[in-house]
Amino acid sequence: MSITRLSLYGNPNVGAFTFATDSFGLVPFDMPEGVTREFSSTLDIPVYRASIGGSVLLGIFTIGNSKGVILPYTVTDEELEIIEDSLRVPVAIYEGKKNALGNMVLVNERTALVGVGTDAALKELVARHLGVVVHEGTIAGINMVGVCAVVNNKGVVAHPLASEGEIAHLGKIFNMPVDVSTINCGFPYIRVGMTANSKGVVVGEQTTGPEMARIESSLGLQGD
Repeated sequence: MSITRLSLYGNPNVGAFTFATDSFGLVPFDMPEGVTREFSSTLDIPVYRASIGGSVLLGIFTIGNSKGVILPYTVTDEELEIIEDSLRVPVAIYEGKKNALGNMVLVNERTALVGVGTDAALKELVARHLGVVVHEGTIAGINMVGVCAVVNNKGVVAHPLASEGEIAHLGKIFNMPVDVSTINCGFPYIRVGMTANSKGVVVGEQTTGPEMARIESSLGLQGD
């Protein structure tokens, strides 16, 4: 099954706590075994336990693809060693003051979108370390584009108030179909409520059937 509803800590915002690429995933140390197995099975990837700066908000602080991962300066040396040893891909540290990288950057294997006026050092790091072409833009007029959309290597699903121009821009830079949806029964910041890759998607337990169908279709996962 390519889509599963889960919750963590009694919270449907599973995307805030988890991170995934097509090759691996990160989950909190105290994520229950059964939930971890279902997460891993749905996305068809190995998952590893981690924390960042003592926080369980892995989806908020992490960006990456199968080529590498970028973490904020708040990660400790011990946490960094655990993540490097687990993932076995290059891990870079962004030293900028803003650390919610997952909210700031929308990225897949080929392309990244960042907010207008994003720190040049972050754009250069994303381009070099993840091997992608970086573009600037907004989604629903919001500069924190990472929290407003989810992308895999098949499609993009975005904030329901994304404009026609923003949708066209997303389609052009990612060269894939783009659609809009909500998550968790009407919540517009969809990355908070879901974690996806090109094999599957985990959504919050409050996500409705129509939302699930829309998300699966948008990310090219129907029939997988």
